[in-house]
Amino acid sequence: MREVAFIKQNKEKWLDFEQAIFGKAKKNPDEMASLYIHLVNDLSYAQTYYPKSKTVVYLNHLAAQIYQKIYKTKRTETNRFVYFFSIEVPLLVYQYRRYVLYAFLLFFLTTAIGVVSAKYDPDFVRLILGDGYVNKTLENIKDGNPVAIYKDGSNWGMTIGITLNNLYVGLRCFLYGIFAGLGTFYILIQNCIMLGAFQYFFYEQGVFWESVQGIWIHGSMEIFAIVIEAAAGFILGASILFPKTYSRMTSFKIGFKSSLKIFMGTMPFTIAAGILEGFVTRYSLEMPNWLNVFIILSTLSLISFYFLIFPFIVNKKIQSAK
Repeated sequence: MREVAFIKQNKEKWLDFEQAIFGKAKKNPDEMASLYIHLVNDLSYAQTYYPKSKTVVYLNHLAAQIYQKIYKTKRTETNRFVYFFSIEVPLLVYQYRRYVLYAFLLFFLTTAIGVVSAKYDPDFVRLILGDGYVNKTLENIKDGNPVAIYKDGSNWGMTIGITLNNLYVGLRCFLYGIFAGLGTFYILIQNCIMLGAFQYFFYEQGVFWESVQGIWIHGSMEIFAIVIEAAAGFILGASILFPKTYSRMTSFKIGFKSSLKIFMGTMPFTIAAGILEGFVTRYSLEMPNWLNVFIILSTLSLISFYFLIFPFIVNKKIQSAK
């Protein structure tokens, strides 16, 4: 059967599935299970005869949504909080993994632009970071503590202030995706260029390792979370620009709900980064090198595993259970 005929034959049924998933009418688990079986059959047929078509992507998305609705009723013994972070968020990250890839490619590219700009333009760092910050950091370098700025204020005061600021940056990164993704693009490149210039500034001053010891204790999770939040913003923007077979409003609702959950998935890491910055970073140069490296690699490994590896593990487990 030609794909056009296949779509025409099943279009009405799929629209009914959409209403069952996204509409207000409630269906019991048995009805949902029946819909799921029909949809999986259609998906299997499409994967066999039209493996590279958008029909497969569409049906796979519907099947995933029905599957989640069915198993929501089977989580009475599972803590909702645990389910959210152990199943829901990883599945969404897997589903939208290409946007995570786009965000990381943009991150590396624009950070490199910041490094190159700082290298070839002597005034670039001051333009990006401000004269006050640069002058204060130069004084700290002369005093033998390049990251002394992290000792300003009390532990709790700095932790709360930094955490709220990072959550605000992440929220903007996500929500500005509503401007067709351009707002997210701006926030991300602004922060990445600043990061690249910032790190080159320390390299130029001959205290690169000292800066790594201080900045990346908390920065591993903080920066990584911002990249994931940017991916959430791109998902939101794409839901408006590319509604596929949905109406634009339905696509936006799906995109907003999914990207919001991914953003919420970054919040524990952002909070943990704020705690590290307030309580640990200030002692970075007084700590042994092995402890610095251990904290940096541990935090980076943890968040990398959760967002880059764990989604594939969860998806494989769900697929094998179908």
